[in-house]
Amino acid sequence: MADASVKGNMEQPSYIVDVEHLDFSKRRASHHEHETTHDAAEKGHVVTDKYGNALIEIDRAVETKLRHKIDLYVVPTVVLLYLFCFIDRTNIGNARLAGFEKDLGLKGYDYNTILSIFYISYILCELPGTMLCKYVGPGWFIPSCSLGFGITTVAFAFVRTKEQACAVRFLLGIFEAPMLPGIAYYLSRWYRRSELAFRLAMYIACASFAGAFGGLLASGILRLSHFGSTKRWEMIFAIEGIITIILSLISFLTLTDRPETARWLSQEEKDLAVARIKSERIATTEVLDKIDKKKMIGGILSPVTMMTSVIFLLTTITVQGVAFFAPTIVRTIYPKEPVVTQQLYTVPPYIVGALSCVLFNYLSTKIDRRNILMIICLPFVMVGYITFLATTNSQARYGATFIIAFGIYTFGALLNSQLSANVISDTARSGAIGIGVFFCNVGGLISTWSFLPFDGPSYPIGNGLNLATSAVSFAVAIGLEFWMKIDNKRREELDIDSVLVGMSEKGIQDLDWKHPGFRWKP
Repeated sequence: MADASVKGNMEQPSYIVDVEHLDFSKRRASHHEHETTHDAAEKGHVVTDKYGNALIEIDRAVETKLRHKIDLYVVPTVVLLYLFCFIDRTNIGNARLAGFEKDLGLKGYDYNTILSIFYISYILCELPGTMLCKYVGPGWFIPSCSLGFGITTVAFAFVRTKEQACAVRFLLGIFEAPMLPGIAYYLSRWYRRSELAFRLAMYIACASFAGAFGGLLASGILRLSHFGSTKRWEMIFAIEGIITIILSLISFLTLTDRPETARWLSQEEKDLAVARIKSERIATTEVLDKIDKKKMIGGILSPVTMMTSVIFLLTTITVQGVAFFAPTIVRTIYPKEPVVTQQLYTVPPYIVGALSCVLFNYLSTKIDRRNILMIICLPFVMVGYITFLATTNSQARYGATFIIAFGIYTFGALLNSQLSANVISDTARSGAIGIGVFFCNVGGLISTWSFLPFDGPSYPIGNGLNLATSAVSFAVAIGLEFWMKIDNKRREELDIDSVLVGMSEKGIQDLDWKHPGFRWKP
């Protein structure tokens, strides 16, 4: 039996891990009370004291083994689904180079309008979709949404008018809306606060991998003479949509709602998976509470949620602008190159963005910090857009796309992780992530109008807008860093006993981030 010291109040019970049997030890207290650690995972048991200190001690080797098993079964599926989710969203940029606008007779702002339609339905369905994901269960809901946008992507191969394109993109927005917040919320059911950013990065990095892989895939597809009855840009949507459909059908078999329902975990592993999450959530008796309006609104209106959501909105203008218009920007830099070569030029910056996303979020896991890493990344984005505005040299402008991608693609995972870390209950977390991604997609809608036809070929308005949004994000992130530290110091001076006196267990749980023992996690 591994040995461990009692954490928190000495009168409180402590848990340690039986390394040999992958089980918690018996509960030890001054009264010699004994209880298996299965109880720590059950409803009605709090595993933190009123100061937020964990009352269980988990053997690191055992927990690491469990975490690696969860990584193997959970992460690959959501990574592949989100990869093709983002490809299906942004492949219209690749289709544009292959004659999409000409075939549909698009003029003026028609292309921007088609992009915007997607975000209207996306924004409208964002928060309701996240709540529905919690209600139905991610194991069924996420694959269903993925199947929906796979079918819709195939349908886009057969549009022939602007109106048809708008209608199909509107449907695509409905199915894709819950994917980003839904997967982030789903992963938060499995991982500790410090572990989450890196796992989020593994699938959010797909936003940049999608740009790289989408460009490669599109260039490969365009080498075909036809695919069934589809030709040229039509093949991009048909083939990529079919791949998404196949992955979605497989994911119905591989995804499971939560640790308690995972067929690939033993009962002891299920208990450990639940208890280790509870150990980070003050006054929590159950990891998955029922949908509670008060908790949901509290999660949405948290000061950290609001400020983080503002950063989400501003940085998404750049992320989505790069995704939708990178092929167009490359074409203005290398106008004499053939279409396939232009597609390939879009690939390297995305690879750099994906690697930086994984790198910075791995660092976040190690130091359990998020906000300071955002502050470090934003100057890279600013330098990139200053370069775009300052020169027309092709090599310098192409180099700037690498600098921008290096800084901006870290944000999806860091922001979602920060939203998750700064609330307590499952419902508050779904609300915080949902509203954060709602703001994110308002930024996406704005991005569809950031690079306009009359602004080319240098696009000073679009580049100036992105420089401004990154500068404002930088200021907001710095302000949020100082505010969290100041408020944590204020909380340390509170008399927790006097604040909680006379309150019921439910009343204490309903406090969520307002609990005096809670501390912001920047």
